Amino acid sequence: MFWDSALFIMSGVSVTLTLLVGSLILGLALGVIFAIFRYNYAGTGFVIFINRVISVIRGTPLILQLSFVYFTLPSAIGLKLDIVATGILTFGINSSAYIAEILRAGVESIAKEQFEVCKTLKISRYYMWKDIILPQVLRNILPTLIGEIISLTKDTSIIATIGAMDIMRSAQIVAASQFTYFMPLCIAGAYYYMLILAIEYCGKLLERNMSYAKNQ
Repeated sequence: MFWDSALFIMSGVSVTLTLLVGSLILGLALGVIFAIFRYNYAGTGFVIFINRVISVIRGTPLILQLSFVYFTLPSAIGLKLDIVATGILTFGINSSAYIAEILRAGVESIAKEQFEVCKTLKISRYYMWKDIILPQVLRNILPTLIGEIISLTKDTSIIATIGAMDIMRSAQIVAASQFTYFMPLCIAGAYYYMLILAIEYCGKLLERNMSYAKNQ
């Protein structure tokens, strides 16, 4: 019974990983765009709008955002996404707000003289951010960014509330069939914990490689 339950719950790992990877890519892309715009166009109306959007995202529950996207958007704009796409969109946008703040702190840690030198040398903004600023920022914020990825991994379990067959939902189904929650939840917790350990290991490996490259 244990192994059957473990195998069934393990089938939800692929959904959890799909949500994590998709949300992380979207969150990083939007977070970087937000951070760059907030620095390049500070004080403009567009940046004020971005700041308000980030504030709203960070100030409302994730489950509310998920429910809004899944239940409200179809009637509002006539577009109904499947459950996994809904999760990726919601978790990605939510994560982007936190990543944007992490990146903002990272950008502020860079000496302003570097921006001035780039301007003096007439280095385009694209290459300035791509080759000079963002690599340094990433190295400075990596531990915090890994923490956000870990939080995102755990947040994906909320997708179970709208029926996605992730780790959490699979555990709930097993629990309902066996009339006990203890073992299924322990198994689900073990899978999440193994994912977190893998993320932490990759983060430390990446941090070590970046430190080695910096010292070369």
